[in-house]
Amino acid sequence: MEPHLGPEAAALRHGWPALLLWVSVLSCSFSLPASSPPSLVPQVRTSYNFGRTFLGLDKCNACIGTSICKKFFKEEIRSDNRLASHLGLPPDFLLSYPANYSDDSKIWRPVEILRLVSKYQNEVSDRRICASASAPKTCSIERVLRKTERFQKWLQAKRLTPDLVQIFPGAEGWPLPKYLGSCGRFIVSTSTRPLQEFYDAPPDQVADLAYQLLGVLESLRSNDLNYFFYFTHIDADMFGVFNNGHLFIRDASAVGVIDKQEGSQEATGAGENKDIFSCLVSGCQAQLPSCDSISEKQSLVLVCQKLLPRLLQGRFPSPVQDDINSALAQCGDATRPDPEALGAASQLKDILRPLRTCDSRFAYRYPDCKYNDKF
Repeated sequence: MEPHLGPEAAALRHGWPALLLWVSVLSCSFSLPASSPPSLVPQVRTSYNFGRTFLGLDKCNACIGTSICKKFFKEEIRSDNRLASHLGLPPDFLLSYPANYSDDSKIWRPVEILRLVSKYQNEVSDRRICASASAPKTCSIERVLRKTERFQKWLQAKRLTPDLVQIFPGAEGWPLPKYLGSCGRFIVSTSTRPLQEFYDAPPDQVADLAYQLLGVLESLRSNDLNYFFYFTHIDADMFGVFNNGHLFIRDASAVGVIDKQEGSQEATGAGENKDIFSCLVSGCQAQLPSCDSISEKQSLVLVCQKLLPRLLQGRFPSPVQDDINSALAQCGDATRPDPEALGAASQLKDILRPLRTCDSRFAYRYPDCKYNDKF
């Protein structure tokens, strides 16, 4: 039976009316058995370490994509590395949680549990939804959103637009981790190590990661499907590295998508779009950017300013380091025209390519790099 679709899920299923597609908050319903009556006799009770309230199932009755709720409540997803179920809930203010996932409770593999927005942002949006209906501090989020004109239009739409990690799966070459499912306000995906853990890695490894990062931006900017992906902001937590050395986007919540094939239409926050959906976190004063205002170099400038210097500066002998620093300065200069910034990035890739080594530490391209200089 198809799961019930609440407002957030249906909005994603039926598509956003603008060209800017964003990862949205996911929520999924799940019924729990009634708690046992209190007893003076000590009882042995299994306690899972991801509860209904923690997951956000008490906020919205909605579901999108693959529901993974049963995995949580069967204790086949556990947050502690020791796989103990009695240690209680993890802190609720984090954006991501390392966890373990099992299909048989015998073999466990690492996964990552991600919030798509912070707990604080969720609380702000919940309050705004209730306030829009002149409701008290707590209300039925779904009931309020269902009454809006925009939601009714989404119900009539025929376009399918699920969340980003499902539209562009890693199995098809997109630089996103494998999506395993969603529950409440969380998604579960394959596990990666954050990029900042590699700031002090050996020079050949940082050269490899920097080279991959530039390649990821290039594929997001130019691809066969004619989509243009861009970052609204950048930090090292947004990128992760698998055990085989392959770099991926681990947090796509700050990624926007423009369908270049549809033309460059302008998305504004005016008129009918200025409803509670537009005002969940930042308020109705915030205006959506025009697609035309997003430059091709936007993501590249952010990466060259904030991430690549931490990886590359002071890691190589002169004159190679001087060439790297010069290319970084050019591609991180927001005042330069797009072609100059993109040219500097291409030059930087050419510098980094021979600094990488071909050995088993880089399993994602080994042993192919022995026989093909493409790797």
